[in-house]
Amino acid sequence: MHVVVIGAYGSAGAVVADELADEDDVTLTLIDDGDPGGGLCILRGCMPSKEVLSAGAHRFQARHDDRLVGDLPEVDLERTVDRKDDHTLGWAGHRREAVHGLAERDGVEFVHDTARFVDDHTVAAGGREFEADYVVVATGSTLNVPDTPGIEDVEYMASDDVLDATTFPDSGVVMGFGYVGMEMVPYLSEAGGMDLTVVEHDDRPVDEADPAFGDAALSLYEDHFDVTVPTNCYEQRLEPTDDGGVRLHVEFEDGTTDAFEGDQLFLFTGRRPAVDGLGLANTPIEPGPEWVRDTMQARDDDRVFVVGDANGKEPVLHVAKEQGFTAAENIRRHHRGGSLREYENVHHHVIFSGLGVYPFARVGHSEASAREAGHDVAVATRQASDDGVFEAKDVPEGLAKLVVDRTDGTVLGWQGLHYHADVMAKTLQVVVELGLDVREVPDRSYHPTTPEILDGLLGECADAVEER
Repeated sequence: MHVVVIGAYGSAGAVVADELADEDDVTLTLIDDGDPGGGLCILRGCMPSKEVLSAGAHRFQARHDDRLVGDLPEVDLERTVDRKDDHTLGWAGHRREAVHGLAERDGVEFVHDTARFVDDHTVAAGGREFEADYVVVATGSTLNVPDTPGIEDVEYMASDDVLDATTFPDSGVVMGFGYVGMEMVPYLSEAGGMDLTVVEHDDRPVDEADPAFGDAALSLYEDHFDVTVPTNCYEQRLEPTDDGGVRLHVEFEDGTTDAFEGDQLFLFTGRRPAVDGLGLANTPIEPGPEWVRDTMQARDDDRVFVVGDANGKEPVLHVAKEQGFTAAENIRRHHRGGSLREYENVHHHVIFSGLGVYPFARVGHSEASAREAGHDVAVATRQASDDGVFEAKDVPEGLAKLVVDRTDGTVLGWQGLHYHADVMAKTLQVVVELGLDVREVPDRSYHPTTPEILDGLLGECADAVEER
């Protein structure tokens, strides 16, 4: 069995390669044109972004602690980028070494070039053609550039550019307030010293959260950063200003219009599968909605598997890895005539909002999604300020919410927008994935003390189940 992996440096592709490399009946061709190779998350995504966010977080925390005296330090952007680059190259080097190490095994070859389908299962790369029994597409994602009129007339910066920037102008206009915007906007304000206008299409950001969390996030951003967020408005057109900046015209839901100006346009408008130039027109495969099944097979070809950001399902690093495991297993099963396994994921998202000082995390159901799924729910909500430890530790703002099934006590989901919410997500993942009864989760407090917010939620929901 010959398997070609396109995008072997990425998180999903590397997992597939590693899983199949030791199979006696598998010949592997690994293809990637990355330079330096390492994958999107390592080179341009979650890892370098957290590196630069941490620099802004230090300044933010110093600015908000009145026990500290003296001049407020500035973020040295050149040093920040240099350290980010140094660490990023190190992380990417480990990934490259792992992939190249696989290629030293019998039956495994690495080709450092761009791949393109010639026909259904023939892939061209490095001046050669490879006929495959199975092809794995793990080509990641690319910036989604909206078709807003006038966008071709103005210069914009994406998150990639922000991560490399050592200077910023005084002001900016931001399109896109999803995951990337929620993380990059405070960095631009705190580390870059920018005054920003951020366009929000809805009443509030953080679509996946219950409304109180989006409202809290909006308040935190407008209260603590130089950020203005007009809501319920849509971009109509862009134009350059006479002084080299940008002007964005918007229309609000009520039909009124306005225009916002800044020195720089930032596009944080999401990402789309990076499949252009892959030659899919030479195959039966047509990318689009639902073009990849939960088995990770392309809808139009059972022997092509699409994993990670490339399938457009859920652009999260750890999901990409799990999809890689599923694809490798299903290739083996399909080849042997067995039944295939569908990838199932418990919702587990973390946004490093507010420079990671106020991270948002959600595991499992929100209250809204639990009710939509037909559960009779009991919910508990706590403010971070209810637990004095948050103020003692760092920042007192934020809230958390637990959702359980009232009939049997099963913990269905949790959301947190507060200090350390990101590190609490793993605990709640275990609780949700195991389907624990809220009454059976130990009611015991230990250090560190910020998770005491969870004890309050668990206790309140346990009481609600008992009272039923």
